[in-house]
Amino acid sequence: MLQRPVSTILPEQQFLSSQSTHPKFTSNGPAQAAKEMFPCDPVTADPQTDAAVSLGTTIMAVAYDGGVVLAADSRTSTGTYVVNRAAKKLTRLTDNVYCCRSGSAADTQNLSEMVINYLQQQEISGGRTLPVASAATIFQKLCYMNKWNISAGIIVAGYDETNGGSVYSIPSGGSCVRLPYALGGSGSIFLYSFMDANYRIGMTKDECLDLCRRAVSHALTRDGSSGGLVRTMCISKDGAEAATLPWTRIPYALERDAQYKDMAQLNPPPASNSKYQGNVTDSSTL
Repeated sequence: MLQRPVSTILPEQQFLSSQSTHPKFTSNGPAQAAKEMFPCDPVTADPQTDAAVSLGTTIMAVAYDGGVVLAADSRTSTGTYVVNRAAKKLTRLTDNVYCCRSGSAADTQNLSEMVINYLQQQEISGGRTLPVASAATIFQKLCYMNKWNISAGIIVAGYDETNGGSVYSIPSGGSCVRLPYALGGSGSIFLYSFMDANYRIGMTKDECLDLCRRAVSHALTRDGSSGGLVRTMCISKDGAEAATLPWTRIPYALERDAQYKDMAQLNPPPASNSKYQGNVTDSSTL
């Protein structure tokens, strides 16, 4: 019968409790100990560099009998900064498939380029146009495999002969669901009730286009991270048709709403004691 060697027998509890005279060491080495012993004075953190960056957008897609309509705003924001007022968030994957991008602009652009590369290789090797589901599946696999490393919410929509117009939602995390319409981005929280009240099955192309424009207009009015232009893309068997509405022509704006007109003046009159000065072109005289 095997016997446990004496040197491996665990010491009794009272022996362990008697070893309290040893100094307490940090598990991270002397550098961490020095930080704990000599803490630095707190500094004012810059929310644009020290905190997590807040990203925002509004994207959506609606399917109808014979095609789909995609829509998005055009603002790219980094926290409280607007870095691009006319960004293009509707990306062409193939002639009959487009995607709407939300999340990190760098991540979603890189994902789109990878999917375009895969789709082109498959079309060349197979000699046929791929269905919308193929593009959505590739996006889903890439988003799922990199769900801890990227920030991406994708809507894939398009037309093919097998399924007609179809919309696939691929939110952050890598799931993939086919829906009659899909919403994404920070502005989508303002649109779910709007779509519940206004969307109905059997809408025509013009009705879907008008619905998307009104929805994005309401979202960019309420969401501070959405704004700029309203871009739309209609895809059917006849091809893709793009359109852009400037802010002055969008269906809804808070500044034009009668109940908020007095509260949101674009150019309020100056005060009576205001002083006017011409433009200064030479700073040496200041």
